[in-house]
Order: sequence, then C-alpha cells, then structure tokens
Amino acid sequence: MSPVKVLGSIFWVGAIDWNIRHFHGFTYSTHHGTTYNAYLIVDEQTALVDAVYGPFAGEMMERIREIIDPSKIDYVVANHVETDHSGAISEILKLAPQAKLVGTARCKEGLQKHYFGNWDFQVVKTGDEISLGERSLRFVEAPMLHWPDTMFTYIEKDALLLPSDAFGQHLATAKRFDDEVDEKTLMEEATKYYANILWPFSRLIIKKIDEIQKLGLKISMIAPSHGIIWRSNPTKIVEAYLRWAKGEAGRKVLVVYDTMWSSTEKMAKAIVESISSEGVEAMLFRLPFSDRGDIIGELLEAKGILVGSSTINNGVLPTVAPFLEEMQGLRPRNKIAAAFGSYGWGGGAVKTIEESLEKAGMDIVAPALTVKWVPDKNEIQKCYEFGKEFAKKVIAETE
Repeated sequence: MSPVKVLGSIFWVGAIDWNIRHFHGFTYSTHHGTTYNAYLIVDEQTALVDAVYGPFAGEMMERIREIIDPSKIDYVVANHVETDHSGAISEILKLAPQAKLVGTARCKEGLQKHYFGNWDFQVVKTGDEISLGERSLRFVEAPMLHWPDTMFTYIEKDALLLPSDAFGQHLATAKRFDDEVDEKTLMEEATKYYANILWPFSRLIIKKIDEIQKLGLKISMIAPSHGIIWRSNPTKIVEAYLRWAKGEAGRKVLVVYDTMWSSTEKMAKAIVESISSEGVEAMLFRLPFSDRGDIIGELLEAKGILVGSSTINNGVLPTVAPFLEEMQGLRPRNKIAAAFGSYGWGGGAVKTIEESLEKAGMDIVAPALTVKWVPDKNEIQKCYEFGKEFAKKVIAETE
C-alpha cells in the first residue's frame, strides 16, 4: 500500500496490522485489527509525527521512501512514548541521524528509558511551535490522555489536529478516512476504544477539550494514531467524547453474570425479560463466553449494570472477578448498579459484587437479590420484580 495524501504535502505513512486480536496484553480485544498511524509533513523542512510499532518499521520506511529520502527528515515528533507508536523511532534516527527528536519532558525521559538512545532531543510544552516553512507545528501537552508523556500536535495552516491516541479506534482497513468506511462499525470501535482506554481520564478529557477551545484552535480534521482520520465531520467524535466523558447514557442495562449449575443464569434471564418489558434495552452477557472488552464498550452508553454470580469459596466465580477488577480501574461515571446471585450452604458472592461496584464509583440502587440453590416459581417472580424496579430507576435517572 502506498502512502496516502492527507492534504497538501501531508501524508499518511503508517502501517496496518490486520492480524492483531488483543491489545494491552489480553485486556482489550481487537476484532478488526488496528493501524499504527504516522504522518509525514514535507515543507522547507520535513517532520515525521509519530512512528509505528517496531515490527512494522520497514513498512513505514517503504512508504516514506516513495515521498522523500528518509535521511532528509529534520524532525521526528513523538506525541506518545508507548511502543506501538515509538517502536520504530530508533530505525528512523539511524537513517536520519541529524534529525531532532521532539516531545515533552516526560516523553524524553520515557523514550530514553525504553530505547537508551543518545539522541538530539528538543523538549516542548504547550504553546511551543516549530516552523517548517509554510507550516508550523504547535504543541499542546495532554498528560494522562492516556500516558503522562502524551501531547497533541496541531498544524494551524490546515486546521489539522494530530492528537496521539485520543479520538482513535482499533480498526484495520485499506481506507484512511471516516467517509470511506462503515459508520456503524467506526463508531462502535471508537466507543469501545474510549471505554477500554480513556474512560478513567474522563475529567481530564473535558478539561483538555475546553482548553483547546479556549486556545482558539480551529479543527477541520483529526488524524489520530490509531484507526481512520476524521475529515468529513470531526466534531462528531469530539461531541461523542464530551458525552462519554460527562457520563451521559441512554435507557440501556447490561446484565453480566456467570453461573455454575444454571441457577444464576435462570435469574439473569428472568431479569433481562422484565427489564425489556419496561421499555428499557437490556443486554445479557455471560462471562467468559462474552468478550470483556465488548461488554465494557457497551457499558459506556448504558445507564445501569447488574452483575450476578454463583458463590464459590465465599466469593464470586473466578470468571467474574477480573471483570469486577477492571470496573474498579475504569471507574465508569454516572452508573447505577445492583447485584444478584445464587448460593448453596453459604453466600458471599453478592457482597463481593457490591463492594467491587462501590469501589468502581457506581451507585448501588437496590439490595442484592439472592436465591438458595435453584430458584422456584416464586423466586423467579422476584427476579422479574427486581428487574422491573431497576428498569424504573433507569427511566427516572434518564428523564
């Protein structure tokens, strides 16, 4: 695949990873692969903004060579230290040893600790600029979106924002722009990306978008470090980020559970039916048969979540524990929750669930529902009532 003109003399020279199916270890599923985006700006001086994951360095260099001799690169801008964006920097600087490496102070520290390179590094902060000729690169620090070293690069002439991992998606495609791909798939992947990577930093995202607006940065195009480039309607993803960051959600409930001998499953199915009967969308996920990253993506736009488990060793099933732990790390905003489950001679699962959901910052709005052994007809009716009452709370919260 050849380089792709973004606009003017700015080119996409990144790489497409069609085969990757897990990211950040095995915490995030990438059903559609991903891209590692790098952007070459050719002017009186030439800059490369971001690089690619190390194994794809050769692919990136081939694309650069179709445009210029890599030795003519004057600046390599590192918006982010993480190796999926910096892994090829060492190879670039071998071919362009005179190039200046540009990033924040924390980026300098991080890159040196990752690669131990003796490079000519220019530290930049918010408001600093580098003139390339007709175009200038302007920098905006964005710590903890999603690493402490992160920054955005802005090109005023083109109203182009290069925001590192913000506004991205894990989506491998031969197309490069939002108006060239299926919108539903694109937004689903953008939603899942925010939920699994950026959700803990929601308050910072609100502040950063407000800061960019106050800086008066006009944005006509957003070119993130993963996925497609937003050119047809970049405000769509910015508005979505603001909505997600504020914790706005619709009338949707997730019922997430696992079961040992089907008792908790019977409860879960009855609860889902009763929620739906109230006109609230309900989605049922059994762990671990349902993908955890997909569940988290769905939770972003759901108002409520019900978590269920059979009791084992006075606690939850081992399949449920990682999901609860991840909720504590992500700390979803403005969610209501409750627990349910079955037990035999001793309980404990629902207490563990409630404690975990509270640690995740959720509002427990109903006492836990428990059933001993197998639910009978009356207990199934209680499950229906439990679901109906929860649905009514979701409706009240979203009016």
